[in-house]
Amino acid sequence: MRNPFMRIVQALFLALLTGSYCSMAAGAIQDQDKKPAHGSANYDAWLTKEVRHELLMLPYYSVFDNLEYQVNGYDVLLMGQVARPSLKDDAESSVKKLEGVEHVINKIEVLPVSPNDDRIRRAEFHAIYSRPPLERYALGAVPPIHIIVKNSNVTLEGAVSTEADKEVAGIAAKTVSDVFSVTNNLRVDERGK
Repeated sequence: MRNPFMRIVQALFLALLTGSYCSMAAGAIQDQDKKPAHGSANYDAWLTKEVRHELLMLPYYSVFDNLEYQVNGYDVLLMGQVARPSLKDDAESSVKKLEGVEHVINKIEVLPVSPNDDRIRRAEFHAIYSRPPLERYALGAVPPIHIIVKNSNVTLEGAVSTEADKEVAGIAAKTVSDVFSVTNNLRVDERGK
């Protein structure tokens, strides 16, 4: 029969060893989220990831908006098109508050208000996302195929996972009535983002 005192010592030793390992693992995970030093090789990648996250989290960012950005050191250039003027301001505000950002150059275009463009947006969404090969893209909070409508001209922005999906989206966009032109700027990316 073993000594009860030795069992307690062994249990305490095992608990200390396990606790130390968990602390080290938690510290390693936490270190991955820390901001790298400015000028380091990882800084621009970190800031780019943070800007992307902030833009994707905007509450009114939708499939009818296209937000693009470039990170240059402490400066962030915002580009694209939005259907709501408030989204342009929200994008700038959210990026401006990021640690490490000193200047935000906001070149986001606010699309003109037009009931006809709104009708075309809804029709384009239905035409594109109801196609069986493209239905899966509609599942995200902000689907990756962005439909930009300006003065009855349609531009598709974003990314799909195959060249065939890009072609299907372009063909579907051309089926909507009262559209003057369709420009298919979709990128092919295996991740479809």
